[in-house]
Amino acid sequence: MIEETPPLFFAPRGEKPSAKLIARFRDVPTSFIVDAMGGAGALDWRVRRIAGGAFAGVALTCECAGGDNLAFIAAVAESEGDDVLVAATGGSTSAALTGDLLLHVARNRGVVGFVTDGLVRDAADLEALALPVYAMGVSPNSPSRRGPGTVRADIVCGGRAVRSGDVIAGDRDGVVVVPRAKIEETLAALEGVKKAEAEMLERVRNGARELPLPGVARARKRRRRG
Repeated sequence: MIEETPPLFFAPRGEKPSAKLIARFRDVPTSFIVDAMGGAGALDWRVRRIAGGAFAGVALTCECAGGDNLAFIAAVAESEGDDVLVAATGGSTSAALTGDLLLHVARNRGVVGFVTDGLVRDAADLEALALPVYAMGVSPNSPSRRGPGTVRADIVCGGRAVRSGDVIAGDRDGVVVVPRAKIEETLAALEGVKKAEAEMLERVRNGARELPLPGVARARKRRRRG
């Protein structure tokens, strides 16, 4: 009997942001990036750091059926330097999507981070891997490999739309997505955010007992007029 090929859909490979653009997001707090986008852009708070540190890179997406990781395996095989593997599972908690072995292969291929709204396993080995891993949690249950799934297609992960080619960054506060079309705009706004944060930090260090926050100032003016 000839086995049918598992159903996987591969979207075309699009243009990636340049390494110089990606580098400008590294070592920038995710809270700064969110502020530069008007106060939004983060995945569900439950997608949290499991192992590794902060990261910034380019999203390479995949969508996996609940409890199945065939599409993720295919995405690893497509991955390259500066990629962040972003795997949507619909929040499935029936099994871990992956463990240390596949993620070690991904790291060997130049992947700089892994994000999923599902689960992972092999927590102790992941801590030794030196690859940032962000997930909903940990489970020893193993996945199947039957599909269906997609690679590089648009997904929703942690309640946030993600496209391959978007910039994605993570730190202890969570994971943030910058749409490909808004990278330049976000970087321009980010300079203003950094400057404002530095000025307010200096005020606090110099003994300030309040901050010049616009909303508070407007509320005080209304109170005085009242």
